Amino acid sequence: MRSWPSWSDRAAALGAAALVLLAPARLAAQSGDMPPAGFGTLRQDQIAVRLSTDNLAVRALPLDERIIRMLSPDAYRSLHELALSRAADIALAARGAGHDSLVAFLVTFFGLQPQVRFNPDQVYVSSQNRLFRPVGILPLTPGWSEYQVDQRQQAVAIYLFEPGVDVLRPFQVSYGTVTADSWDSALRVIDAERARVRSRARPGQP
Repeated sequence: MRSWPSWSDRAAALGAAALVLLAPARLAAQSGDMPPAGFGTLRQDQIAVRLSTDNLAVRALPLDERIIRMLSPDAYRSLHELALSRAADIALAARGAGHDSLVAFLVTFFGLQPQVRFNPDQVYVSSQNRLFRPVGILPLTPGWSEYQVDQRQQAVAIYLFEPGVDVLRPFQVSYGTVTADSWDSALRVIDAERARVRSRARPGQP
């Protein structure tokens, strides 16, 4: 099995790219269900879905606040600020698609060989017995439109899906004919960390 490239959490976030960003109104409505920010300890690779072809690695990271608040403070801050910086574009895409909100993923294509071509439209999410295709893609790295990455280089974008994707339940991510269903195990890690975050955030706790 190919080992996944080790990336800096901050570099991956700022160098951009699941999978959920909610519109401000929806965020406010669900804020009571969210764990407090700044108490997580997880790394991005622990809450990302990864899959590989012969010459390309793909990583999809949900941008839902209920998920990214489980990350270490620096990693959370980077992704939170990234999402905020593109909030207007995401809201515009949501209105264009006829929705109040969209589900957002940070998607990274990583070249395993020189001059690897990728197809950005071949990323799909399967959730609750439905297949979701992206309704919008917000490139974050220069040269995205070339659809090519060199060896050890990456192309990153925010992928937007319809609100039916539920990141708090198991889902699958596909690129072409390759599918990864590791989110089930990631959810167990996230649930355990959520309990620890709430415990750390209690008054009087170290």
